[in-house]
Amino acid sequence: MKKAILAALSIVCIAIPALATDGMVAVPSTYTVEETAERLESVLDEKGMTIFTRIKHSEAAAKVGIELRKTELILFGNPKVGSPLMKCQQSVAIDLPQKALIWEDDNAKVWIS
Repeated sequence: MKKAILAALSIVCIAIPALATDGMVAVPSTYTVEETAERLESVLDEKGMTIFTRIKHSEAAAKVGIELRKTELILFGNPKVGSPLMKCQQSVAIDLPQKALIWEDDNAKVWIS
């Protein structure tokens, strides 16, 4: 069992930097930005993930007089997974914790990336 876990971690440690160069994937949501974020937080919590923060960029922009379509960022992770990855390749910490961007485009369509 330990060998299988170590093999999987080794593959992930090698693959993660390559994944970062492929760009960002956007998936449409049928819910509002707020509902999508709440649903994501619920699923992450059910899966035992830690939700570190939820940043409401559009609210922050409004405080400085800038109008921004609904845009939220959720930072989440699991130190039991992330810590061994960073131990294997410390530079992977630049991509941790994981992030999910939920945003509304200029056609009022909501996306999660």
